[in-house]
Amino acid sequence: MAISVSVVLLLVILAVVFLRNGALKFSHALVCALLGFYLASSSMAPTIHNGVTAAADIVSGLQP
Repeated sequence: MAISVSVVLLLVILAVVFLRNGALKFSHALVCALLGFYLASSSMAPTIHNGVTAAADIVSGLQP
């Protein structure tokens, strides 16, 4: 759960930065959010979740 919350916060921060810089219009952000909700309710959700979890495991396992 902590990984998904931090990913959501990161994406929200990036969206706000892009909106403020004019690189992302509000309509584009709305479409991306709707796509996220659609993907979360689709049959691809477990695959996406497993991919994000695997990527987080790889990043957390890196030694500086």
